Amino acid sequence: MKQALWEQGIHWTALAYHKTPSIPATAFDILCGALHIWRLIRREKLDFLHARVHVPMLMAALARSCSSHKPKIIFDIRGFFPEEYVDAGLWRPNGLLYKLAKRVENWLLRQADGFVVLTEKARDILFPESSATGRDKQGRPVEVIPCCVDLQRFEVADGETRKKTRETLGIGDRTTVAYVGSFGGWYLTEEMLDFFSVARELEDAFILILTQRDKERIIQRLRGRGMREEDFLVESVPPSELPKLLSAADVAISFIKPCYSKLSSSPTKIAEYLACGIPIIANSGVGDIAEQITSDGVGVVINEFSLESYRKALRELNAMRKETDLAARCRESARKRFDLIEVGATKYRSLYEELLAERSDFVGISSVRG
Repeated sequence: MKQALWEQGIHWTALAYHKTPSIPATAFDILCGALHIWRLIRREKLDFLHARVHVPMLMAALARSCSSHKPKIIFDIRGFFPEEYVDAGLWRPNGLLYKLAKRVENWLLRQADGFVVLTEKARDILFPESSATGRDKQGRPVEVIPCCVDLQRFEVADGETRKKTRETLGIGDRTTVAYVGSFGGWYLTEEMLDFFSVARELEDAFILILTQRDKERIIQRLRGRGMREEDFLVESVPPSELPKLLSAADVAISFIKPCYSKLSSSPTKIAEYLACGIPIIANSGVGDIAEQITSDGVGVVINEFSLESYRKALRELNAMRKETDLAARCRESARKRFDLIEVGATKYRSLYEELLAERSDFVGISSVRG
């Protein structure tokens, strides 16, 4: 990976990650990271420190505070870190760890020169004034950049690929329900298994699950629901193979625990489904998903996890699937909202240029690599 990045003009260095014991290990990593960044600032006279999530942001802020050269810091917030730990049951609401984390977060927000969030809902919570102006109360730029995908990689998910993949999998004309990603934690295992059971009951559906872990456990859970080997495929595939397998699907699902911290979430699977031309059944209360699906007409949103809700959603989606332009609408939604180059790279470039323009010696950016 380091060599591949070097060939693209990117110099990557990495530090070892320490996991246990949790708090001392994280503190040690923060100190090592801050020292490494401080050395890079001194040697390279960096223009930017781009910090993805809170712990790297703390490294960046500490390093800059000890440097005579002061690069701009972009806080790529991604999620509501303290609230995620509360919603996951790891911290008590308003407990000591939560309060300490919020104090650190407030300091980090003051240290940043620009911000990236994943959703409009996150922007409305953290920087409501920026919805109209593009800047927060201190005049710092705020960009909403969701998790994007390289649409060129999904061009293989065409009609011919779909036909061949379905033949290879022996699906026939069965409705195929796909899910990409992990199970457990934020990803609602029991609710998804219930949905798969309803889909089998109503339509003799084939279940296609692409996941990177717990493959055997998921297979056992499906068998426990009375499904035969010919009723499902659970597979781990490299990213390059994902579009081809996904092209076989008729509908895809995304069930994520709806809670406060997930208002900041932008699941990559949503962009991947749409890029393959697949309509979605997803639950409300997660990022901007519900509004995007409804506005673009690319799926059905459920507001409760119940068997009747799943049946209703499948009936509604079956009616939608009769519309001949549905797949094209899904791909257009992906292009408009989640294109890695036209959305992601363009917005990052705009943020960099805006911050660099504040420097008197700025002459412009000649290129930005995706």
